[in-house]
Amino acid sequence: MIYLTAISLYLGALIMMGVYKSKKIKTQSDFAVAGRSLSPWVLVGTMLATWVGTGSILGNAGKAYETGLAALMLPIGGVMGVMVLTRIAGKVRGIEKFTVPEIIGSRYGQNARVLSVVALVMAYMVIVSYQYNAGGAVLHTVLTDDAGSSILSLQACTAIAVAVIIAYTMLAGLVSVAYTDVVNGVVMTLSFVIALPILWHTAGGWSGMEQAFAATGRDTHMQFWGVYSGFDIVNFLLPPFLLAMGDANMYQRFSASSTSKGATKATILLVFAVIMIELAIISSAWISSSMIPDAANGRNVLIYASHQFLPTALGAIMLTTMVGIIISTADSFLLVPATTLIRDVYLQYVNPDADERRIVLLSRLFVLGLGLIAYAVSMGFAQSATFFDKALYAYTIYGAAITPSLVAAFFWKRATSTGAVASIIAGTVVTLVWKEAAFIQDIVPGFIYQNCDEVLPAIFASILCLVSISLLTPKPGTETLDEPGLQAGETQPT
Repeated sequence: MIYLTAISLYLGALIMMGVYKSKKIKTQSDFAVAGRSLSPWVLVGTMLATWVGTGSILGNAGKAYETGLAALMLPIGGVMGVMVLTRIAGKVRGIEKFTVPEIIGSRYGQNARVLSVVALVMAYMVIVSYQYNAGGAVLHTVLTDDAGSSILSLQACTAIAVAVIIAYTMLAGLVSVAYTDVVNGVVMTLSFVIALPILWHTAGGWSGMEQAFAATGRDTHMQFWGVYSGFDIVNFLLPPFLLAMGDANMYQRFSASSTSKGATKATILLVFAVIMIELAIISSAWISSSMIPDAANGRNVLIYASHQFLPTALGAIMLTTMVGIIISTADSFLLVPATTLIRDVYLQYVNPDADERRIVLLSRLFVLGLGLIAYAVSMGFAQSATFFDKALYAYTIYGAAITPSLVAAFFWKRATSTGAVASIIAGTVVTLVWKEAAFIQDIVPGFIYQNCDEVLPAIFASILCLVSISLLTPKPGTETLDEPGLQAGETQPT
């Protein structure tokens, strides 16, 4: 009962916070970028809570259950992507755009902007969908007794998670989630620091884990090298690397910073924070997996471990924090496409003169609509793949389609609008058809097709189109996005 009580109190507090903050939301800037008022410390907290979501708590942790110690290399891709962002964060705050498609449109024009909206919404709906599934999985575990029966079905638990996430996002947008993210980040970090030695002792240390893994035929779980093939490493590390460099959540938070220097400082701190918490999550999952022979429980290894292996109070805190992180991530990945549709579609093509009150109302309605679409996607994905697989697929859609052109907008003056459009189309199409179209198997060698996921061919096609077509078309009139205030269609003086 203590687990359910802790989570219920937390969810109630979140809704109350949202109601309180919603009264202060007067403009789209308030709703989407917290009035551009976030300090570096608040900024790093909200970026950490957004990045370390279900992909880490259930995705990477689940892969640690499957493969063991070798999973410690999984955060490398994301960390390297965040390191690249340290060179971009200040520039994003300087140009004062709300959305990634706005940035792309300023550099490449309206066609690239619209295509990036499509790719972003597709990818983010998949990401939100598995946040819903994760929230439902936590609630279902909490409500399950030792005999394996629960007072609510998994589907009902997921529906509750959906309702809370949508309501919380609709109420106050980024301004409500940013400050609770700081608390979530601190509590999550402290919880794992305390839980690690407890789990290690419970598992019997290194020797106890060796014996447990050997007894269940999982001897390779104690090995770091030789577990993943070269293709595995590329398939696992490249998608989060690409997502981190182009994640619209990060760019929206850069825009929410009070200053450009604050955005850069927060991103540098984020590199170290991500390393610490990701390693703690995977280590906890690896240690716990030695005590969980049942793969059905191992699928949600950290949820099960918090419920079964930790002292009740600590377990309740861990589970509550997981719920908080899942809600925060889902909130962010709902807010970004809602803001994007408002700024890059509604204000561009439907009603450019809409007043702030209408914009805020429509932003909330877009959150509701997108949230329901993501729920439909979540029902289709519920049993079709692991959280890890879902995360990699969503990261690839976004990273292959948008990241190359987005990064080039800041660093490569020769990139052209035609090259960017071709890059976005190529990255999206190759991701969608690689495993689905029968003709791909006829033209690609079997060994490559069986071992290579969508990410490598998709990013290769995207970059090839961007570079080759840019070099074959006339030089653009715009430069890289270094100056504030650049609007779509404007050029910087040469």
